[in-house]
Amino acid sequence: MVQANSPVIHKHVYSSSFDLWRSTGAGGFVDTKLSSTASGFIKTIESGSKHLLIKRFTFRYPEEKLKFVGDGYQFDPKRGVGIAGYRGRHILFHDKCTGCQLCAIACEGIAEAIGMVKVDEQWKQNKKAIMPQIDYGKCVFCGLCVDACPFYALYMTDDYELSAFTKEHLIYTPAQLAVKPKYDGEVQIKIDRMGANHRPRE
Repeated sequence: MVQANSPVIHKHVYSSSFDLWRSTGAGGFVDTKLSSTASGFIKTIESGSKHLLIKRFTFRYPEEKLKFVGDGYQFDPKRGVGIAGYRGRHILFHDKCTGCQLCAIACEGIAEAIGMVKVDEQWKQNKKAIMPQIDYGKCVFCGLCVDACPFYALYMTDDYELSAFTKEHLIYTPAQLAVKPKYDGEVQIKIDRMGANHRPRE
């Protein structure tokens, strides 16, 4: 247990307070406090009044779902550029996966959510017969696994509904990742000078 030296603390606190008092004057503390309070109050009213004229960006989920642009985040290894899109659940193309493990290596030290497992399939390009399975209880959806794949075998989709009752159900096997998710978003984002809002369903 360390005992603080009270005279030393008092000296520093007192000297700092005295310097502030000397620079602002005897009434400086009161004036500064009142002005900052008034300024904060005015900013609060100003910010709140702006939002009175802006449409709320809310809708009734799950009856209404947001419509995304594109099919999810992808990466083109030939051009070395990412294709913008939502980073949701992955989709694995078995006919392109070679079992190179680059996706799992890219995930090491970040989330360690990808593990290579044996599959009961025989593919010409995948002699090891191993493919990635993803634990969405650990995945941070950074997309580095997609960037690391040089064979267009792993993309991310618009599917974000990944809730489960147990941790085991958050682990998606290669067979589950091969199934393209069904997403039926209909609500579109509208951006104008007043901000972002959504177009109602027609």
